[in-house]
Amino acid sequence: MKKAVVLLNMGGASNLFEVEIFLKNLFSDPHILQIKNNFLRKIVGNFIANKRLVEAKKNYQAIGGGSPIARHTFALTQKLKSLDTNTFYTYAMRYTPPYSSMVIDELISQEITSVTLFSMYPQYSTTTTLSSLQDFQTQCQQKQYTPTIQIIDRYYKHPLFIQAITQQILHTLSDKNPQDYTLLLSAHGLPQSIIDAGDPYQHECEQTCQALQNHLALQGIVFKEIKLSYQSKMGPMKWLEPSTKNTIKKLKNQNVIIYPLTFTIDNSETLYELAIELRQIFAQSGGNDFLLCPCFNDNDLFAKLIINLTQGGQHD
Repeated sequence: MKKAVVLLNMGGASNLFEVEIFLKNLFSDPHILQIKNNFLRKIVGNFIANKRLVEAKKNYQAIGGGSPIARHTFALTQKLKSLDTNTFYTYAMRYTPPYSSMVIDELISQEITSVTLFSMYPQYSTTTTLSSLQDFQTQCQQKQYTPTIQIIDRYYKHPLFIQAITQQILHTLSDKNPQDYTLLLSAHGLPQSIIDAGDPYQHECEQTCQALQNHLALQGIVFKEIKLSYQSKMGPMKWLEPSTKNTIKKLKNQNVIIYPLTFTIDNSETLYELAIELRQIFAQSGGNDFLLCPCFNDNDLFAKLIINLTQGGQHD
């Protein structure tokens, strides 16, 4: 049996020409823009995308003209192949190439009969995890591709996941004293209405935060405070609170270390929104030292987590 693992993620514009494609695909997703009528959703989605296009391009320009998410994910698949030579590792993005349809063509050509779909979102949400899974499975049906499919859709408090976060935090702190820093765990936000409709995302973010706090305590690592906040709010609707921006404004004369809790690969929301925009807000609010942890990218421990889970390890 030839087996493959497909890493599923959102994607991001690799260059400025892809920004419009990314935005239009994002806002045409019924899991993101919850308008039932397809025609109306496309009209509204294109309007939102066009309205955000100029600002989005400026943000991408500020981080070098494109998101590194595809590059980092490719590097991760190469790392995985070096650690596990018996499995074909690849990745599919939801809103930018390589799309699921393209990856499925490759799986068919490789005569893959067993596929494990691995969500690059540690915490489950209908807006991210479910959207990617359904898209892949729909494309399989359209191409009449019928492999055995296994799904890893969350791992928000898996011990290796918590260890990998701790490793990133300690590496970023270097020789600094954690007691001098507030640890701010910044998660991607969601409209409150999605949570109220039963999405488990907020609960799983809180569970990750609690598991990390417990692990740090066992390691004797003590921060001044540990806070959970939510970033990336769009539009006038009520979103999850507290917001990362409002939280950091209150840390005058303090030091902060930020960990992007729900991201596994660096992208515009970590490299622009946190590294540039939030750093400026913190400085303008009278903050002192600002540290930002990188995402896992092709981190060894994260690669081992993926192999562990896709080969039958227990996950949360």
